[in-house]
Amino acid sequence: MRASRAPLALGALIAAALIAACGSGSGGALSVPAVAPARTFALAGFKPAAPVIPGRPTAVSFTVQMPNGRPLTSYKTGSGPHTGVHLIIVRDDLAYIIHQHPPVGPDGLLRQIVTFPAAGPYRVLVDIYPNLPGVLPNFQLTQTIDVAGPYHAQALPPFKPDQVVDGYRVAMLAHPAVHALQAEFVHVDVTDAQGRNVTFVPWFGALAHAIFFHQGSLDYFHTHICAPNAPNCGLLPGVGSSRISGSSTAPGKLTIGVLLAVPGTWRLFLQMKLSGRIVTAPYTIDAQ
Repeated sequence: MRASRAPLALGALIAAALIAACGSGSGGALSVPAVAPARTFALAGFKPAAPVIPGRPTAVSFTVQMPNGRPLTSYKTGSGPHTGVHLIIVRDDLAYIIHQHPPVGPDGLLRQIVTFPAAGPYRVLVDIYPNLPGVLPNFQLTQTIDVAGPYHAQALPPFKPDQVVDGYRVAMLAHPAVHALQAEFVHVDVTDAQGRNVTFVPWFGALAHAIFFHQGSLDYFHTHICAPNAPNCGLLPGVGSSRISGSSTAPGKLTIGVLLAVPGTWRLFLQMKLSGRIVTAPYTIDAQ
């Protein structure tokens, strides 16, 4: 439920004003004291630090370092998706996505085994829900990982309304007319191999996740599709974009809320849990 273009700086700079007194004698140069840089949240101890091998399980680990230098250990918990950490990894050409929810260790260490599907540069986006007073309810930090091997960026395919993914038919009902900074709602039908409407089950607090990345800049927007009266799934206090959550009021029916920050080409990864596995339907969306 959040749009992000840069890591969030939470420190505050303090400005000092100097008053020069008038007096006899020669005038001196005004001295301006140095101001220390703002202290921010950051990823600390990030691993792996070296290129990794595609197809080989790899441990991705880090802590979230608070402005005071200590690791963040207190995260929001509960039944909804606005909890813990979303670990979202995309290759720079948006051909692949990995979406995990690493557990938080007692010392704040987050560790997740990840298998990268192919060589190339990947953006690691850590979407964080801290449980701290006076801090925004969520923010994002980023890192990069290089996966060894020859890399040739793939061009994004054009919009295709109907797709078959892992035996499921995912059909967007019309080419969405999406405009930057305007809330839109997109409708999708999902049926199984026999043409029956599927039954969605909660996965990390939502019936489905809609994750958007902007081609090139990798701007990010993530929203959730919620069951009726689902606790803690939709509105996140303090995050205006969370009002654009989606809903599912019948089997096989998804309504996706969309609020994109900038025009251009976006890749939508629509993810849901069906028959015990995660199904990802990718769409290329143009925002005016």
